[in-house]
Amino acid sequence: MTHRERVLMAINHEEPDRVPIDFAAWRSSGIQAPAYAALRRRVGIQAGEPFRLYDLMQQLAEPELELIERFHGDVVQLHRLEPSFGIRIDAWKPMTLPDGTECLVPRDYNPVSRPEGGWSLFAPDGTEVARMLASGGYFEPVFFPLANARTAADIEAFAWPVMGAEEAAFIRAQGERWRRETDYATLACFGGNILESGNFMFGFGEFMMRLAADRDLVECFFDRLAAWHIANLEVFLPAVEGVADIVAVGDDLGTQTSLIVSPVTYRELVKPRQAKVYDHIRRHSSAHLFLHSCGAIEPILGDLIEIGVEIINPVQIGAAGMEPEKLKRKYGKRLTFWGGGCDTQHTLPHGTVADVEAEVRRLVETFRPGGGFVFTQVHNILADVPPEKIIALYDTAFACGGDHAA
Repeated sequence: MTHRERVLMAINHEEPDRVPIDFAAWRSSGIQAPAYAALRRRVGIQAGEPFRLYDLMQQLAEPELELIERFHGDVVQLHRLEPSFGIRIDAWKPMTLPDGTECLVPRDYNPVSRPEGGWSLFAPDGTEVARMLASGGYFEPVFFPLANARTAADIEAFAWPVMGAEEAAFIRAQGERWRRETDYATLACFGGNILESGNFMFGFGEFMMRLAADRDLVECFFDRLAAWHIANLEVFLPAVEGVADIVAVGDDLGTQTSLIVSPVTYRELVKPRQAKVYDHIRRHSSAHLFLHSCGAIEPILGDLIEIGVEIINPVQIGAAGMEPEKLKRKYGKRLTFWGGGCDTQHTLPHGTVADVEAEVRRLVETFRPGGGFVFTQVHNILADVPPEKIIALYDTAFACGGDHAA
């Protein structure tokens, strides 16, 4: 089978020749740069152009074709032009990262060292927008443009930029190249967050208080947000039509132990706005609808299916109520599980190579029957995971994933 045929067959709840594999194919199944550099060295890539650091917030490496092929990847990503902090990824420069990793970074990426340690990123107007601790491996936003919003007029006064023709052409060119030169399945990352956008635009604590104490403002914000997403989709969807197999949206709805908001609040405030956005995608695109949501989201998986979600990621199997066997039994005929292939909180960073291999075998055996499964780990592989575990992760998935020995 071709890579694309394999992925589409799994999404259609049929068993392909083997379980499809997502090798670092998007922003929640990626590999942080130091771990990727070590993996690269381990498999023998010593010369040639350095790899690219494309996701600045999470410090993720762009997987090279040589490694995608080595680890039997079946999926590639169509990038947005400015995936994090408004920094374009269409021009590159060399940089040495704080741990000594040599790579290419976006031309306008200029982290500033902080006197107390760590680094900051600044907008062109001098506003600090993100900060990385010296002990941390990623940037966290520190600027929240709606933190002081009090009225509907404050919400409307925010700049709601709509995607332009330049970005649409950037995305389209990627899709056409992958279609022309390869047979990979393609995932186009849109965004489209509703609840999670409140955290980024107000700040998490501030937004949680607004949800409790200022429902009218929150509803105004959610309505404006949904309208903005649809305005962007009117440009984005034509750009990816015919060259993207999957459109990915995101909205982190869960914590380790529960939903972020109650099921009642979710159904009253978040679900109706998600439904508007997802309905627009389903009516104006032939691509499959993919939702990334971390955490203990089992109580609303039925709601997500109802509003059109076909694929769920990252399948956080260590969160409350997210036991793999239960998920497969209850939702396996209606959802494709994209992830859940190895626990990245415990097994991958702290277990042995044998532990990783055993967990991958068990989870592939659980999720594979009847299709509806694309293998990848639960979320990104962090900087301190050694290459031998990453190799074990993907090689085991390939070895036990189907009838492909010939």
